[in-house]
Amino acid sequence: METFTYALLLFGALAGGFVSGLAGFGLALMALGIWLYVLPPSLAVPLVLICSVISQTSTLPSMWKSFDLSLVWPFLIGGLAGVPLGILLVAHTEPAHFKLAVGVLLLVFPTALYLNRRPLAFKGGGRLADGAIGFGGGILGGLAGLSGPLPILWANVRGWNKHERRGIFQTFNFTILASALLVQALSGLVERKVIFLALIAFPATIAGAWLGARLYHALSDKHFSDIVLGLLFLSGVGLVWSSIGPH
Repeated sequence: METFTYALLLFGALAGGFVSGLAGFGLALMALGIWLYVLPPSLAVPLVLICSVISQTSTLPSMWKSFDLSLVWPFLIGGLAGVPLGILLVAHTEPAHFKLAVGVLLLVFPTALYLNRRPLAFKGGGRLADGAIGFGGGILGGLAGLSGPLPILWANVRGWNKHERRGIFQTFNFTILASALLVQALSGLVERKVIFLALIAFPATIAGAWLGARLYHALSDKHFSDIVLGLLFLSGVGLVWSSIGPH
C-alpha cells in the first residue's frame, strides 16, 4: 500500500471515530466517503463495520446510564430483521446508484428538519413505525454499514431529547453493525486484508471516539441536534459527489 493510502486510512478512522463518539453514529457516513477513494467496496465496507463496532464499544460505558432503553427495542427488532436482506443485496446493487440515492436523501431531509424551527413531536405509528424505520436501517446497515440515517432522521421527527436520541443511535448502530459484521464474516465476505487494515486503523478510531465523547457531554440539546443534521448533510454531499463527480 502507498503512503497516501495509509494516510487516508488513518484520517478516515480518526474523523469517523470522532463523529461516532460525538453523535453516537456516523463512522460509516464519514469514513466510507474517504476510504472509497483508495479502497474497493469489498474492503471498505467490512472495515467500516469493524471500526464502527470498535468505536461504539469504546464509548458505550460512559453513555449507558443516560439511555432510555424502552425506546430502543422496536428499532432493534426491525433492524435485526433487515440486516440479512441488506447483505443479500450487496451483490446486486450498483454502488454509484446506491450512493447517489442515499446522498440525495441526506441532502433533502436534514435540510428540511433544520429549516423547520417548530419543535417536532410526531407520535403517529407508535412502536410499529419505529420498528419499520429500524428495518430500513438494518437493510442499509447490511448493505453498506449505513444503519444510522433513517433512525436518526426519525428520532428528530419524534422530538426526543439529546440522551434519548443518543441511546437509540448508539445501541441500534452497535447491534446492527455487529450483526452485519458477524454475518459477513460467517459468509466469507471479510478478507484477511481487512483485519490487517483494521489493526492499522484501531488507534486512530479509539482516539477519535474519545475526543468526540468528551465534546458530546458539553453540548445542549439544540446544539446536538444541529450537529447531527449538519453531519448528515455533509455526508450526503460526499456521497453525491463520489457518485457523480470526476473519477
